[in-house]
Amino acid sequence: MNQLLQLLSENARLTSEQLAAMTGDTPAAVEAKIARLQADGVIRGYKAIVDWEKTDRDLCAARIELKVTPKSGMGFEEVAGIIAQFDEVESVELMSGGYDLGLTVTGKSFKDVALFVAQRLAPLDSVESTATHFVLKTYKQGGVMTCGEETDEREGA
Repeated sequence: MNQLLQLLSENARLTSEQLAAMTGDTPAAVEAKIARLQADGVIRGYKAIVDWEKTDRDLCAARIELKVTPKSGMGFEEVAGIIAQFDEVESVELMSGGYDLGLTVTGKSFKDVALFVAQRLAPLDSVESTATHFVLKTYKQGGVMTCGEETDEREGA
């Protein structure tokens, strides 16, 4: 199973036949394993890695560090669940170290992300403090290099 999961995490577009050849299973066995992994919630979805800088879509991303104090009867799981419901929130992780939750947030602009943090995230009862770090450029995402093919014409000049 681990080999199958590793292969799918590297390239979810591999066919059952390709996966079968790589794992030594039959295509039917691969399909059955994938169906089981999906039903068990091990495989949660499939997603393309998009280099948004090469599109006409306006997108601003930020990493946000949150210090939170869960209220009575509400632990980190509940706080994270509330925050995860916001459309702007791409990911929420429980962290060790200087802050409690790490978020990836997207918006159309720096202003959109800043307003989301100031008006919707920071006022939540459990949120003690926030630190926002705007993503200026992405070099690698999901294990895939997202830059390096193009060169700046100003280089070497």
